[in-house]
This record gives sequence, C-alpha cells and structure tokens, in this order.
Amino acid sequence: MQRLHAVTLLVPDYEAGLAFYAGTLAWTVFSDIDLGGGKRWVLVGPNADTKILLARATTDAQVAAIGRQTGDRVGFFMETDDFARDHAAMIAAGVVFEEEPRFEPYGTVAVWQDPFGNRWDLLEFK
Repeated sequence: MQRLHAVTLLVPDYEAGLAFYAGTLAWTVFSDIDLGGGKRWVLVGPNADTKILLARATTDAQVAAIGRQTGDRVGFFMETDDFARDHAAMIAAGVVFEEEPRFEPYGTVAVWQDPFGNRWDLLEFK
C-alpha cells in the first residue's frame, strides 16, 4: 500500500510558516525536529492524513520560488465538510480570500492565499 505522506512547501523561515499554519490556521504540528545546520523537519497539517513539510528556502532559486511553486496556479486544495464555518473562521483569523465563494457543479469553492503567496482552494464537495 502506498500513500502520499507529505508535500513540501517553501517558506522564508520555519517560524513564519509555523506562525501561519499552526497559529492562524490552527493546524497540528506533527513534528519539528532539528536536523542540524539550521535545517529542521517540520510537518504540519489539519489532520494526520494530510501534512505539509515546511522547508526553509536557502538558495536564490528556492527564495524565488516561494509562493510560486505551482506557477501562480492554485496548487493546494483544502477540503472541508462545512464551507461556511471554515470560510468564516478563516476570515476572522485574517486569511486573505481572492474572491467570494462560488457555487460550482462540484461544490462550493473560494481561492485564498497564504502569506507567502501560495494559492489554495477552500472547497466543500457536493
């Protein structure tokens, strides 16, 4: 059996990533392990089955890719079982939405950005 364990998300520094994902979004920190040399293994997520590895950008190319890892497309999709609840909570926490909720054939969706420029969908499937 295989499953996707995590995906990497470049951040300017670990503390900024943790402040947003664990602070603003109230996601769980599953690990924060010092690997030496200023590198850490920082896994966060809304639940144990969905995790992001926060990776501190250390090269010019990595810094340039922060917020653009998917070429300015929506690259991350956060599913909810209650769009109205989570949309309101995210707005109250200061999350920036690019649009009002849309009602598509597949469900309710709105695009939002993390403070690093990554574009996400908040979506509730029908």
